[in-house]
Amino acid sequence: MREIRGGQIYRTPLLFAVGLGLGLTPAQSQTPAGYSYSTYGTPGLIDMPTAQSAEDAELSATVSHFAGTTRTTLSFQFTPRLSGSFRYSKIENFTRAGALFDRSFDLRYRFLDETRYRPAVAVGLQDFIGTGIYSGEYIVATKTLTPRLTVTGGLGWGRLGSYNGFTNPLGVLDDRFETRPGGFTGTGGQIESAKWFRGDAALFGGVAWQATDKLTLKAEYSSDAYDIETSRGLFERESALNFGLDYKLREGLHMQAYYLYGSELGVAFNLITNPRKPAINGGSGAAPLPVKRRAPGSARDLGWTEETRRSGNLRGQVGDLLAADGMALEAMNLSARSVTIHIRNDRYLARPEAIGRTARILTRTLPASVETFVIVPVENGIPLSATTLKRRDMEDLEFAPDGPWLSYARAGITDAADSLDGSTYSSGLYPDFTWSVGPYVSTSYFDPDEPVRVDAGLQLKARYDIAPGWIVSGTLQQRLAGNKGDATRESDSVLPRVRSEGFIYDREGETALKDLTIAHYFRPGEDLYGRVTAGYLESMFGGVSAELLWKPVGSRLALGGELNYVKQRDFDQAFGFRDYSLATGHLSAYYDMGNGYYGQIDAGRYLAGDWGATLTLDRTFANGWRIGAYATFTDVSFDDFGEGSFDKGLRFTVPLNHLLGRPSGQTYKTVIQPLSRDGGARLNVEGRLYDIVRSYHDPELKDSWGRFWR
Repeated sequence: MREIRGGQIYRTPLLFAVGLGLGLTPAQSQTPAGYSYSTYGTPGLIDMPTAQSAEDAELSATVSHFAGTTRTTLSFQFTPRLSGSFRYSKIENFTRAGALFDRSFDLRYRFLDETRYRPAVAVGLQDFIGTGIYSGEYIVATKTLTPRLTVTGGLGWGRLGSYNGFTNPLGVLDDRFETRPGGFTGTGGQIESAKWFRGDAALFGGVAWQATDKLTLKAEYSSDAYDIETSRGLFERESALNFGLDYKLREGLHMQAYYLYGSELGVAFNLITNPRKPAINGGSGAAPLPVKRRAPGSARDLGWTEETRRSGNLRGQVGDLLAADGMALEAMNLSARSVTIHIRNDRYLARPEAIGRTARILTRTLPASVETFVIVPVENGIPLSATTLKRRDMEDLEFAPDGPWLSYARAGITDAADSLDGSTYSSGLYPDFTWSVGPYVSTSYFDPDEPVRVDAGLQLKARYDIAPGWIVSGTLQQRLAGNKGDATRESDSVLPRVRSEGFIYDREGETALKDLTIAHYFRPGEDLYGRVTAGYLESMFGGVSAELLWKPVGSRLALGGELNYVKQRDFDQAFGFRDYSLATGHLSAYYDMGNGYYGQIDAGRYLAGDWGATLTLDRTFANGWRIGAYATFTDVSFDDFGEGSFDKGLRFTVPLNHLLGRPSGQTYKTVIQPLSRDGGARLNVEGRLYDIVRSYHDPELKDSWGRFWR
């Protein structure tokens, strides 16, 4: 027995807890001079927005408080021009029953860049999905007057047009722009486009002065009347002027203090990181072995091929060096002029780094006559692609200024479906038992009675590789402390309760078998990948899941299909089942749009029996970070779905090496949903094929090939 290899930890949603505490405090500056964050957690002055954008790919978490209102905002600069924000707010004493908890989404697009004579100009939608408490739209311009002084002016609608408003200038286009509909539609959570840029408009503006490298002073004129809050006596709005300061406590951590509306003091904290940059400067990973150059004429010597034990000895040497570098030799087929080697890579998320290090090892171990290296990464027993390299290129390009690009241009990357033919597996590789024991933390968010709930305990994970492509695995958790199961709000769903009773699973599953499966991975043909998984697939469902993926090595497009027959598990998450069962499945299309952007469409039948589709957009980085959003629309009406109207959320993958500064194949995955309802709920089965396959295919290999020589 040995400790479990690197992998993905799916049920440890620590982005808010550990990620925002450690990963969001990078060693490099993330906030260049010229912008800071507002109380809404977006680039702005104090309560008003600016036209400035955060640095591309910047991820920020802001917590602000004033006048009994606390806003917690997560913002991401999805492209250099487009940013999105998710906000969770608490307004104390909002109703007779107590506080109001509100979820909202923002979008902002900078459509004009600043030039010498022209300001930057942006358009924004605030709280465009939700109940509309903070709903507003704006067009704003920001100009840099000196390197330390910026001025901003804008025009707002909705909440941002509620103080000293005037007739909407867009009324010249259509009289309907002069009236803004009130309230919100149905159960909330819908896109209220009928309100956008309608009703009275108002002006806002302000100035920001960077007094020192750490201190920025700000003042603004606010166009938000805070009608709802003042009418409920939450605070007195005595002035439209706000004043504040932003102080950088350390790189990636800012504190802000405010004097707002002539009556209130406020404070905010910003945690900032950028997935494109390491949280720790440098790294502690071992340097790769240098390429060993052959002596002139040595490639003609084939005498080694007559030695009967030579191939076995060479296989052992290669395996030992791969193991020392955090990889494993799966199989090898050696001839006088070429070698095909299958490797497991559990350490390097930048896949070309594993390929490059393997090629270096081969130059140091194989006879000089072996000119062609075919390196085939294997995961879950299936070969994913074949990278063909020439040994002379390794020798010529190791120190070349353009070595990374030339080595990629000269490499051949092809399908590897039949690459195991004639290969000899390493002895002792199968069967293989791995395990780990450690703490776990599981969280849930947005319960109005307790916005953050946490369980903690011990987790046992085990995996048994029976033979290539055959895997038995399971996870057992013992809760030691927590309050996730203390929720008391009963589900009001009119659909089969496939997710909305999750709190009962948390309550009853003190000792929980989270999953126990047998899975078979296989290659049915060229460009095809298959998976069949059976058992207790996740905490709420067990059954059988089958998947087929078509993904050519050099294609941006992949197509897949998944079919499942599942039965709902007992609340205690032991071995029993409830009465509910159904067949569910999806057809999927995946597309790599370039520059790290991925789109995905999954259409089919969901766990509650509803039919529809899920749209997903992700941004992925070469170091393993991934940030994305999804939305699901099915034939369940918004009213039947309940609060929120449709399923939507954010998803994050955080590589451990970003935090540690050394190579690691582990990643933390979490999904943040404003609400967990029954409509649009999909089976959570581990080992889906696309994420396994695509990292060893083009164009993703090309995008991270710069690490080939690392």
